[in-house]
Amino acid sequence: MAFPENLQFIRAQAGVTQEQLAEQLEVSRQSVSKWEGGQSFPEMDTLLRICDLYGVNLDTLLRGSLEESRVEDTARYDSFMSRFARRMTLSISGIVAGVGLCGVLEAIGVTETLTAAALLLIITVCVVVIVATGIQHGNFRRRYPVITDFYTQEEKDAFHQKFVWYIAGGVGAILFGVALLLLFFSVFPEEEPYESYAISVFLLIIAGASASFIYAGISEDKYKIWKYNRDNNPTPEAKQRLNLIGSIQGTLMLLATAAYVGLGLTRDMWRTAWWLFAVAGILCGVVSVVLDPYKGED
Repeated sequence: MAFPENLQFIRAQAGVTQEQLAEQLEVSRQSVSKWEGGQSFPEMDTLLRICDLYGVNLDTLLRGSLEESRVEDTARYDSFMSRFARRMTLSISGIVAGVGLCGVLEAIGVTETLTAAALLLIITVCVVVIVATGIQHGNFRRRYPVITDFYTQEEKDAFHQKFVWYIAGGVGAILFGVALLLLFFSVFPEEEPYESYAISVFLLIIAGASASFIYAGISEDKYKIWKYNRDNNPTPEAKQRLNLIGSIQGTLMLLATAAYVGLGLTRDMWRTAWWLFAVAGILCGVVSVVLDPYKGED
């Protein structure tokens, strides 16, 4: 495999077009087209920039086969992304589960002060895990900006079968929780401590459903290595849009957390204000869809 084929290979693996590669290298699209067609050859400075940008060896780029050199998961991408999915799933759903758990504590007679302290502790631990995991994820992406798609089609198909059950299971859990809540109040009166027990159990079921959705979504993205490569090597316009999305989403979640804690401390709404996180999550999804710089490409 010569340089033209190697260039086409790493560009396809990164999920970028000739025009996007040209913008990254600050050359014209026609130049990239001629390189891939074997009609011309880039200067040494450009070659070195390609090596830095895509993490490849110069000798392999010019005379070897990048496709053959990338048949294994040398970056341990699979294990890292699996840990990332588990930690994010447990920490995000853990916040909802914490609200439900504190409802149980309050129903069995634990003081409001201790209940509030327990909830704040749970939220603190979850937020710390989310922030630390996010930083580790960012560091990994900077260290390995391009990953070869080493997953076989059989592995992808096997996960897609599981993905259907993750989503269906989450939806089923929510419907089961609603039915259980209605059945509970048809037997027991809507008064304390029954109301607290019912709402707490319902929130724990919602936490489980959320965990199923979150884990399925992150794991599905794990198998889209072309998307990982594309997002790691965005055009200047796409990078600006992605930064804006991240800033808005971070602000929304911080505002939801601040509002929840404020309502809990001032109006004792620990058990009822949990919907703020659901609303913030929906708004984050809307922001991601509306401002998506790759809308229509996927």
